[in-house]
Amino acid sequence: MIRFVAGPEGDAVPDLAARLPGRGFWLSASRDMVNTASAKNLFSKAARRKLSAPPDLADRIEALLARRCGELLGLARRAGQAIVGFEKVKSELKARRAAASLSGVVLLAASDGAADGRAKIRALVGETGDGSQAGSGPALIEALTAEELGAAFGRDHAVHVLLLPGRLAEAVRSEAARLSGFRPARGTN
Repeated sequence: MIRFVAGPEGDAVPDLAARLPGRGFWLSASRDMVNTASAKNLFSKAARRKLSAPPDLADRIEALLARRCGELLGLARRAGQAIVGFEKVKSELKARRAAASLSGVVLLAASDGAADGRAKIRALVGETGDGSQAGSGPALIEALTAEELGAAFGRDHAVHVLLLPGRLAEAVRSEAARLSGFRPARGTN
């Protein structure tokens, strides 16, 4: 869900951190939902006053969510809670599987990465657990591009990233779930 507040100039302002003052209203984290709310003037109805929404509001929210994910990944890198590169990710997953400590691990695969690279990481997740039950295995996120992942790590691109269990991993998982509502699903073949 995404919180919106009424801006001082009568516009709907997305409040991704849910900390801006004022009476807020919530909307599902979906491009279709934001576009529908804009088209039907539902922001004014929810705020009980005249509000305008720019035509590119969904694009702005997508960019803000991607930036927020990148910032969280940068924090994870600086905290030493992120591992980058397929071989390093693979060895960490195998070590954690041997120790039975996969709960809370978050895997990120670039959405624009090669299909075989994404298939390899999915196979690793399949070996370690499908993540369908809470705590059963690592979450696999494919909402960010290789360029967006790489920017968080000071590289041109990064395709495979593993986040160690913790609050940062949970925050990235949550923000990436919201971001995936604004990005078209990529091919999984």
